[in-house]
Amino acid sequence: MSTPLRRISWDAPLLAAVLCLTIIGLIMVFSASGIVAEKTMGGKYVLFQKQVVFVFLGLVVMAAAMRIPVEFFQRHVYLWVFLALVLLILTLASPLGVRIGGARRWLHFGPLSLQPLEMAKIALVFYLAYFFARKQEKVKTFSVGFLPPLLMTALFCLLLMLQPDFGGSVFLAGMLFLLCFVGGTRLFFLGASVLLAIVGGMLLVLNSPYRMKRAFAFLDPFQDAQNTGYQLVQSFYGLGSGGWWGVGLGAGRQKLFFLPEAHNDFILAVLGEELGFVGLSLVFSLVAIILWRVFAIAVRQVSLERRILALGMGSIILVGALLNSAVVLGMLPPKGVPMPFVSYGGSHILCSFFCVGVLLNLSREKAA
Repeated sequence: MSTPLRRISWDAPLLAAVLCLTIIGLIMVFSASGIVAEKTMGGKYVLFQKQVVFVFLGLVVMAAAMRIPVEFFQRHVYLWVFLALVLLILTLASPLGVRIGGARRWLHFGPLSLQPLEMAKIALVFYLAYFFARKQEKVKTFSVGFLPPLLMTALFCLLLMLQPDFGGSVFLAGMLFLLCFVGGTRLFFLGASVLLAIVGGMLLVLNSPYRMKRAFAFLDPFQDAQNTGYQLVQSFYGLGSGGWWGVGLGAGRQKLFFLPEAHNDFILAVLGEELGFVGLSLVFSLVAIILWRVFAIAVRQVSLERRILALGMGSIILVGALLNSAVVLGMLPPKGVPMPFVSYGGSHILCSFFCVGVLLNLSREKAA
């Protein structure tokens, strides 16, 4: 007999932290994108206006995810997986897939663009939560408890590598490791898979001159500061010039065509330059609040599936924030991972708000 549940109010600290991050993101997109938008799109506020629309749509998605019963998503888990796989295949094998910068990672539907990777993240979390909740009695075995989720994740990663999207594959592999650990997979299997992943990643880097250059640029970006190390060097300049309080909102120089993707993947470098250590600390404090609330919501859940689902949805946001911060700070090679709620972009905004909506939905349930 299942434990009865009672409804409580939505998690206010989580919602407040997300909304604060979103406001900071809007301010920084406004600051970082104006020059680029005016030069390339003929209007200073074009990208900011698009970001406002993305945020509005994200809030609608969040409100829907808060209201729709979680059982609806759990019942149709294989439908979400199927849709994610179809979208990834369409990027490779249909006119809808658009090649940008040598990779086919986007689908264009007229004026609308979609990055299927974001759908794949959500679908994988739903699948892993569903799988581990139903295979607990055999989760310690390799053939039943570990191989199926490994193969499912490998299929997603294969389609991503064909785009190619090495960063997206690393992201999904990290999600698999975290949720396998929570789901009860034997540490031996996890350790062996990590070693294989490291070896595979090294082979991919060694067999690709482009990835080799990026890897060495990460180790010493100033050695080739005008080419492969350019992004990291400019990011360091921005962060270093910010000091404690920054040079002032709107007064940063790195966004003036020095720092590529200033309004997107490297927006934290612009924030650090203009708002300084204090501004970055505020962002990281808000991310820490999200981490705290994700664990609080997960612990509160009665069923294992919902506990893993809460951790998975939170991990999509938190792993993204960790990887983006690590890239901007020079701790990882550039991977094209946006900062949740802060970077410019539609797909990741919708994905992040959906995850928050599911978390808020789960936060209302408490054992009676």
